[in-house]
Amino acid sequence: MFGLLSAFWGASYLFIKVALEDNLGPGFIVFVRTALAAVVLLPVAANLGALEGLGGRLGSVVLLALMQVVAPFTLITVGEQEIASSLTGILVAFAPIFTFLLAFALEGEEPAGAASLTGVALGMVGVALLLGVDAPGGAKALIGGLMVVLATLGYGLGAWFLKRRMADMRPIGMVAATMTATALMVLPVAALDLPSSAPGIDAVGSLAALGVLGTGVSFFFFYSLVASDGPRKASLVAYVAPGFSVVYGVTLLDERFTAMTAAGLMLIVGGSWLAAEGRLPWRRREHAVPATAGAPEAGGMGRERRGRSVPAEETA
Repeated sequence: MFGLLSAFWGASYLFIKVALEDNLGPGFIVFVRTALAAVVLLPVAANLGALEGLGGRLGSVVLLALMQVVAPFTLITVGEQEIASSLTGILVAFAPIFTFLLAFALEGEEPAGAASLTGVALGMVGVALLLGVDAPGGAKALIGGLMVVLATLGYGLGAWFLKRRMADMRPIGMVAATMTATALMVLPVAALDLPSSAPGIDAVGSLAALGVLGTGVSFFFFYSLVASDGPRKASLVAYVAPGFSVVYGVTLLDERFTAMTAAGLMLIVGGSWLAAEGRLPWRRREHAVPATAGAPEAGGMGRERRGRSVPAEETA
């Protein structure tokens, strides 16, 4: 399941690129993606009773959808018009760095240790290397890449909001609700962004795979892994999925992969890991975290790490 989850999430940027190359607009792609995910997730959430209690929190659901789905999905899709799918997958791995910075800035809970700060610096160097040196396309590619990086800020803000406002809700129910809210919110934009001609079979297949596999099934797999193996192991997908993105982009779309790309990938993924973990890989953790902390069956949205609750969604 972990392997499939990494493969599906890593393939999302490939599917987006194929749809974009068929002249499908970003608004239309985001709508189809989230609508299909809602179709997959709503029956599962309803069957598990995970939608209970959401009726009185529609305002919070809408705000969460705006921060963690509408803005990131739109920024990623618009930005990917100018950069390669493999580069997009690498840049999204910057998300744990924003999560660390927001936790430190908004609540002061994250100790700014040397390893964490080193991780932030390495991640920023990786972004600068990829966008300033390695990415072809000039100013447009730079803007597109920065939009993708900005999208990861939305993931971090969404994780913080979840912890503050929605920590008692079932994760699968929250994901189903936010995907549904997103589809409804972007529907007017999608209506104005309809394709001028029928999309090709590659684009149709990519949209179906993006919505069902890359979004709906992937989120279901993620929370199943959180329940069975614990949130810490499940979160490792954030560092594996970029590798799949690179393999897909290079082998299937003939995208370039240089020594600079490899260096940027290692800097961003390694920096994100250091920022999130706050320790060097060869140093043992002093206080072990129970593998079941924050699992959906416990009713909580978060997980415990070094004395603070961290939503599992921070890696999504």
